[in-house]
Amino acid sequence: MKSSDSLALPPSPNLVSAFRAGFDAIANHIALIAFPVILDLFLWLGPRLRLTELIRSMMKQLIGLYSFQDAGMTDMLEAGKQAWSLLAEQFNLLAALRSYPVGIPSLMVSKLPMAAPLGGPVLVEIHSIGGALLAWGLITLFGLVIGTLYFAVVAQAALVGEVNWRQALSNWPWASLQVLYLALFWAVVILAVSIPGSFIVTLVAFSGFSLGQCALLLYAGFVFWLILPIVFSPHGVIANHYKMYTSIKVSVNLMRKTLPTTVLFVLAVFLLGKGLNILWLFPAETSWFTLVGIIGHAFVTTGLLAASFVYYRDAVQWVSAVFQAKEIIHNA
Repeated sequence: MKSSDSLALPPSPNLVSAFRAGFDAIANHIALIAFPVILDLFLWLGPRLRLTELIRSMMKQLIGLYSFQDAGMTDMLEAGKQAWSLLAEQFNLLAALRSYPVGIPSLMVSKLPMAAPLGGPVLVEIHSIGGALLAWGLITLFGLVIGTLYFAVVAQAALVGEVNWRQALSNWPWASLQVLYLALFWAVVILAVSIPGSFIVTLVAFSGFSLGQCALLLYAGFVFWLILPIVFSPHGVIANHYKMYTSIKVSVNLMRKTLPTTVLFVLAVFLLGKGLNILWLFPAETSWFTLVGIIGHAFVTTGLLAASFVYYRDAVQWVSAVFQAKEIIHNA
């Protein structure tokens, strides 16, 4: 019989402790919020990279294509033309700097402001699909690389209690490559679900508004359920220097062993971040009070990211301790 000490387990991951430790770490390293603050200032006051004419041209082609085939489809496209025109005016391709699954959080991506206190922004128009795809790819790649550095220094603040810039910069190229592999993996998974899923949702939507709304909610729930097991895959790359596939396996195993607590943590992070965005987005985009929202959003989202690294560390340690305890019992 093994002693009880040999089977002693660390405390299970605690949400409150993770949030407290994460926000304490950022309060002690407040300079880290400069990453999201600078990004939001750039998206708010900087130039706009637009696809206005390209989107309008595509809408005209769609309406013309269906005008001789399906009058009902033409009417529906005409009804949505105004919404697409508004989207074309607001759209800023530079919002792709807020990349996923690793990236710098941004408040302005949710708002896509059309004006600023300093007057009208510089507008740069892209007129070709090829140019738009090339620009989007380069911007997203830059967002992933800078986001990797942001994740690395936040992880150091949360897990070590200090930021070692030399170490972060030394590991940056390797981590960026793994993050790029991870982003491609996420993209493949989402596309594999989105292409057939969006087709089914569109067909159901033609049956009626209520059915379409239900189908959309079910589809969103399915995507959430699919992505949830790999939500911590970036943390393994950044915090533990795992390769992409190893980090995904650890994330899936962690989710399987701590499902209720981890789901609650992810929902708490999502609701807290999105809920406070309502407050941060309240000032008009032409008011300098928006700067208060940008700073508040930067602190909260960076604190939540730090809390996620604390939770990930505690959860991985707990899962490992449980596995070792089971091995001891099995071999007793």
